[in-house]
Amino acid sequence: MEGLKFVLVFVVLALASSFASASDPGPLQDFCVAIKETDGVFVNGKFCKDPEQVTANDFFFPGLNVPRDTSSAVGSNVTAVNVAQIPGLNTLGISFARIDFAPHGGLNPPHTHPRATEILVVVEGTLYVGFVTSNLANGDNRLITKVLNPGDVFVFPVGLIHFQLNVGRTNAVAFASLSSQNPGVITIAKAVFGADPPINPNVLTKAFQVDKKVVDYLQKQLWTDNNN
Repeated sequence: MEGLKFVLVFVVLALASSFASASDPGPLQDFCVAIKETDGVFVNGKFCKDPEQVTANDFFFPGLNVPRDTSSAVGSNVTAVNVAQIPGLNTLGISFARIDFAPHGGLNPPHTHPRATEILVVVEGTLYVGFVTSNLANGDNRLITKVLNPGDVFVFPVGLIHFQLNVGRTNAVAFASLSSQNPGVITIAKAVFGADPPINPNVLTKAFQVDKKVVDYLQKQLWTDNNN
């Protein structure tokens, strides 16, 4: 049964990626295995390893079948597999992730990927997922949601705020493919209230229309989380 689940995951995501154009620039050679930048010089992507020195391990990451610890404050754990974990992903315009959710409300909180569209497939449990549009013609931000069961697939468009919540009584697991080797992630609460240095509380009290005590509490809570 476990083997069947993983076959389903990779077939769905492989088909999806074959029809999608990557958001990253196209490669100019077969591959460009990433190596660490040297001499403080940075490029839009990574420097390439000599192709003669490339090995199978440059394209490999083990262990995505292993359940992750979901005892975090939000009850979820994201295992990212991007160019930082697989250097062979450099210039290939794709990455991957496993998301584990605790029962009864494990949450992958509202966040965005500024450089990637995400396609997600559920393999265990039941997830309530959704994203929020940018401003429509009438100025509203529309919420689009769906409850997903094993085998269901959902797409989160590039740059839009989205989330996944476990609404079941058991653990939930999903896998996601993203259209960038380095999609980035901005978790809204942490970015706003946990920025380093902190955003001026006057900005946040005005923006969120709340008392300064609320902002102080959230900044203390989330800035500490971000800087542990």
